Amino acid sequence: MGTSSPEPLLICEHCDTVYRRRRLSRGDVAQCARCHAVLERHHGMSSNTLLALVLTAMIAFTQANLWPIVTLGLNGQYSSATLWGTIITMWQQQAQVVAVIAAATLFFFPLIKMLSFGWLYWFARDGRRAPGFVPIMVTMHYLGPWTMSEVFVLGALVAIVKARVYFEVTPDPGIYAYALLTLMITVFASVDVRRLWDTTAERPA
Repeated sequence: MGTSSPEPLLICEHCDTVYRRRRLSRGDVAQCARCHAVLERHHGMSSNTLLALVLTAMIAFTQANLWPIVTLGLNGQYSSATLWGTIITMWQQQAQVVAVIAAATLFFFPLIKMLSFGWLYWFARDGRRAPGFVPIMVTMHYLGPWTMSEVFVLGALVAIVKARVYFEVTPDPGIYAYALLTLMITVFASVDVRRLWDTTAERPA
């Protein structure tokens, strides 16, 4: 007896309802009929396009961490602050927990996610699974909610507005780089990385 390849299935993460996966057209969104959660979205970007976006995000990420975020002035004296300068200051002022959380969510987690994204799609160009595919996919699943660059940008903008009451505040290039990085992260969030399980194949032993 011959064996046919199983039909691709899609399982709702919220209510465990099982569906047969169908090819989505541009703009289509698959939604669970039971709990109305979004199952997947169509995206027409190729692996090469996604790799270019990863490179752009890495450049913005590097600039955001090297350039000053804001400059504060008072009585003719000015002080610029970078992300890591702020984290180090918090650590020295006995706020180690806040410093560790800021370093993890604003630097290490986004960096790991972008590197993993680029690594997976570099091999996906040829329809192959990258070395370490399974642990990387699991790691990206758990890191998803912990990349908080967009929260940082919004918080920084609110702080800049409030600080203008007491200081001369000048936004520096770092905050604009973080704004660009936030847009890139939003684009990545719209890409269903889980499709790589279906569109890539394991390398032959």
